[in-house]
Amino acid sequence: MMQQQSKKGLLLNIAIVLLIFFNGMQLYGIIFRNGVSVVSPAKSLNDTTHVSLQINVLNGCGINGVGTTMTKYSRKLGYDVVEMGNYKTFDVEQSMIIDRSGKMNDARELALSLGINNKNVIQQFSNDQMVSASIVIGKDYKSLKPWN
Repeated sequence: MMQQQSKKGLLLNIAIVLLIFFNGMQLYGIIFRNGVSVVSPAKSLNDTTHVSLQINVLNGCGINGVGTTMTKYSRKLGYDVVEMGNYKTFDVEQSMIIDRSGKMNDARELALSLGINNKNVIQQFSNDQMVSASIVIGKDYKSLKPWN
C-alpha cells in the first residue's frame, strides 16, 4: 500500500514539473515572439517592402494584361493586392492612385514607387471599397515603372 502511494506521489510530482516546464516555454514564446522589429530610418525611406497596404488594381485603359503586370510588380514591392478588375471606364488618360482610407502619405508613397505623378493622387472615400488605395492604370501605362 505504501509503495503504491509513493508511485502516485512520484507521478504527481513529475506531472507538476512538466506542467511548470511547458507553461514556462509558453510564456517565453509569448514574450519573445511579440518583440518589436526595428527598421532603420535609411531602410524605411528607401524600401517599401515593409508596407502592407491592401490595394486593388483597376484597368482604366482597356489594354489586356496591364492589370496582371501591375499586380505582379506591386506584390514584388510588398503591397497586398487583394483584387484586380476594370475601372468604371476605359478612357483614363493618366494613371492615378485613389486613397480610400484617409492615409494620403501611404497613397503618395505608392504612387512614387510606381512612377505615378503626385498630382494624380486623389482622395475618394467609399463604403463599397474594402482597400486602402486603388491603382487606376491609364493610357500612360508604358511610362510607369512596371514597364521600364
